[in-house]
This record gives sequence, structure tokens and C-alpha cells, in this order.
Amino acid sequence: MIASASHSCRRGLTGFLALLAAVALAPLLHATVDDALSFAYEAALPYYKQGYSVRKDAWGGDLAVHQKKAVSSQLFKGNDYWFLMASDLKGASLSVHIYDDKGNLVDAESWQRGRFAGVRVSPKATGTYFAIVQVLKSPEDRTPWALVYGYK
Repeated sequence: MIASASHSCRRGLTGFLALLAAVALAPLLHATVDDALSFAYEAALPYYKQGYSVRKDAWGGDLAVHQKKAVSSQLFKGNDYWFLMASDLKGASLSVHIYDDKGNLVDAESWQRGRFAGVRVSPKATGTYFAIVQVLKSPEDRTPWALVYGYK
């Protein structure tokens, strides 16, 4: 009986320590995406200075190398948009491109500079568009990223 109680107590302690570790690490994982978001807003600054209204809407997460993620956004004909993606991870290389609801690439211009990437689009029609974000290379298994956009 004592051995059984001791084993049960150790198992409970191990579970508690695992939960404690997960809770302690959660802010670190979240902080990394927050840091990536700071870099994305930094990438948007030159466009803000050119008159683009940078939205508070943002997307983020983490991706493995060559993994893609689609994020949708309602865009309006007559507006010009810049989508800016960034990571806080040095050595990461990112990509972002915009597609319409039929799967057609609609980039007007795009650029990629290490852990920053940007794409401009001027939709010919109002509708749902998809930003396809991708980590091209990274020194880590998972790379935090964030995407913001501005329009005028």
C-alpha cells in the first residue's frame, strides 16, 4: 500500500511539474510572436510614412521550414495594400504572396530581405484574398512570424 501511494504521488508530482513547465514556457512562446509582430510593424513604418493606414489587425504563429499558411482578408477594389511579414529570428528567410479566391497570384510587387518580406496588391475586384506566408529557411525547427497590412 505504501509503495502504491508513493508511486501515485511521484506520478502526480511529475504531472504537476510538466504542467508547471508548460505554464512557465507559454509566455516565452507568446513573447516570440509578439517580438515578430514588432518587427512586422517596423517593416510597415516606411509605408505608413507614404500615407498607408496600417491596421491593428495582424496574424502570427510559427511555421516549420517550407510550411505554408494561408490567411484571408477582405480587400476592396480601388485600394492599394501592402502586406508585411517578419520574424524576430536572425537567419530566417520569409515569403509572402497574395492570391485571389480563384487561386491566381495577384502581386503587384514583392520583396524579400532575410527575416522580412512584403507584397503590394491593388485588387481589380472587391473580395476575399489570401496571403500565403512561408518560411523559406531558418536556423530553428519552428520560426515565429507575424503579418500586418496597410492600405490607402
